[in-house]
Amino acid sequence: MTEVEQKIESCFREIRERMPFAPRVAIVLGSGLGEFAEELGSEAEIGYGEIPGFPVSTVAGHKGRFVFGHVRETPVVVMQGRVHYYEGYSMSDVVLPIRLMRRMGAETLVLTNASGGLRNEFRPGDLMLITDQISSFVPSPLIGPNAGSLGTRFPDMSTVYDVGLSCVIRESAEACGISLREGVYLQTTGPQYETPAEVRMYRQLGADAVGMSTAVEAVAAVHCGFRVCGLSCITNAASGITEKKLSHEEVSRAADEAAPRFRSLLREAVGRM
Repeated sequence: MTEVEQKIESCFREIRERMPFAPRVAIVLGSGLGEFAEELGSEAEIGYGEIPGFPVSTVAGHKGRFVFGHVRETPVVVMQGRVHYYEGYSMSDVVLPIRLMRRMGAETLVLTNASGGLRNEFRPGDLMLITDQISSFVPSPLIGPNAGSLGTRFPDMSTVYDVGLSCVIRESAEACGISLREGVYLQTTGPQYETPAEVRMYRQLGADAVGMSTAVEAVAAVHCGFRVCGLSCITNAASGITEKKLSHEEVSRAADEAAPRFRSLLREAVGRM
């Protein structure tokens, strides 16, 4: 058993008696979406800090806990806040929560985030279905001895974001009357925002949105057998597209304003999964 597998099992032993059920869907809430967990009607909550050896989020606005509940009839586990590579954690720790939720029994993973828009037509508050990703600018979470119980040494990434789940999100957006963008998401390490030259490069590579999370989580999720879908809230135009300087406060404000629509879409989509 690899060190990664040992850590997953150790964390699972600490929480399995506190889980009210085995979840079917796992959800990672990005910036500004924490209230989705508050609306869930929590049946159990487990703080990250209550799990020995588990990474704890240090970013403002990320509460740092697992919340168990139901969306309609669907049993879910929600990450209210995530950890990021820029916080100083190893990449293995960054994706540990994803692997742990798979160990809980979840089969479908919904990844959400706040991101910068790379297309001129994107506006703050737009919601984007992630159709593909670029993770080449961050270390792979699969580097090191392969955890054979999780997946194969060389996992296929030709369809990271499940086609069927993406259809569910499109149908849900239409049912809610919510306009939905679609595009490719690119992850950087952060914590600094991108330079105008970097933004030009990312656009040339085919990216439509950029952020500091999600892609490595998706890689780890595919490796361990999750069906994955993803949603981005465009909170700002990336550097160089406008003259406006970027700040975490601007990102948080835009995410908060878009949150009611985002939560409505998430409820509708998860309820159909």
